[in-house]
Amino acid sequence: MAKAATPRRASTDTASAPPPPPNRERPPEPTRYQASREELLEYYRQMLLIRRFEERAGQLYGLGLIGGFCHLYIGQEAVAVGLQSAMEPGKDSVITGYRDHGHMLAYGIDPKVIMAELTGRAAGISKGKGGSMHMFSVEHRFYGGHGIVGAQVSLGTGLAFKHKYTGDGGVCLAYFGDGAANQGQVYESFNMAELWKLPVVYIIENNRYAMGTAINRSSATTDLSKRGLSFNIPGEQVDGMDVRAVRAAGEKATQWCRDGKGPYILEMLTYRYRGPSMSDPAKYRTREEVQKMRTEHDPIEQVRARILEKKLASEDELKKIDAEVRDIVNEAAEFATNDQEPDPAELWTDVYR
Repeated sequence: MAKAATPRRASTDTASAPPPPPNRERPPEPTRYQASREELLEYYRQMLLIRRFEERAGQLYGLGLIGGFCHLYIGQEAVAVGLQSAMEPGKDSVITGYRDHGHMLAYGIDPKVIMAELTGRAAGISKGKGGSMHMFSVEHRFYGGHGIVGAQVSLGTGLAFKHKYTGDGGVCLAYFGDGAANQGQVYESFNMAELWKLPVVYIIENNRYAMGTAINRSSATTDLSKRGLSFNIPGEQVDGMDVRAVRAAGEKATQWCRDGKGPYILEMLTYRYRGPSMSDPAKYRTREEVQKMRTEHDPIEQVRARILEKKLASEDELKKIDAEVRDIVNEAAEFATNDQEPDPAELWTDVYR
C-alpha cells in the first residue's frame, strides 16, 4: 500500500504573509443640519409638491388614465428632498429604482412632463414610452427609473466610475430599497466601488416592507447600514423622516466621496404610506401602524410644525404655499390628460436593433 501523505504544517514564516489591512478611517458622528428660514420653507414646498403630485397620480390611476404599474413616494419625501439639497448641481448624478416620481420632482424636473409620462403622452419625459418606472433626464443628470430590482446599483457604480475616470468632481447617488439590498449584484458593486475608491453614495431607502414582506422576515441582519462592512465601506442609519437629518448625512457622505475615500452607505429609515405599487392593498400591516407614523413622524408635518413653532412663517403663508403647489399639480394633470398620445412610429425610436 502507498504510504499516506503527511499533512503539511502551516507556515510560521510571517515575513511571507501579506500585512493586515490598515484600520479604515471612520466618518464623524452625524448631526442634524441647521437649516435657515428660506431653506426650511423650500424643503416644505418641495416635499408638499411631491405629496400632492403623488396623491393626484393615485387618483388618475384609479380613473384608468395611468396604465401599468404606479409606485408612489408618499411618506418618503424627506429622503429625496434632503439629499438633493446636499448635491452639487451640474456635477453629481442620480439613479434610482421604480419609485422615481418623487426623485424627479426633487431634482427640479417639470411636473407636467412627469405627469405626461405617467399617462403615456407624447410630451412625457420618456416620450410616453417609459411610464411610471422608466423616467430619464440627461439634462438633470437623472439616469432612471429602473424596473429591475437592484439593477440601478450596478449602473450607479458605473456612473461613479465615469466621474472618477473623467475627474469631473461628481458623485453618484444610487438609491435602492430594503428589498433590493439582498440582491447579489449589490455586493459585487460594493466590492468594485471600494476596490477602485469610486465616488458613489449607496442610499438604502428602508421603508420596512419591500414588496410586502417585513424586513425582519427577509433579512438576517436588519441594520442595512452595516452591509458594507466586509468591504470596508462605512455606513450609518439616518432618520429618513427628518429632512434635516437627511441633509446632514448627505453632506457628510458626498464630501467623503469627493475627498477620494471611496463609497459610502446611507440607510434611510423611512416609511411609505401606500403599498409598493397601486395594485397592492398593503394588508400585511395594520392601519394603526400607518396612522401612528403619519401622526408622529410625517416628514412634512415635522417641518410645518417647526416653522410655526419658530415663527418663521404664519399659517396663512403656509396655506399660500399649499395653494400654489395644488395649482402646479392641477396644471400638470390637465396638461397630461389632454396631450396627444405618441405617434405609433415611436415604437421604433431609441431601440437598439
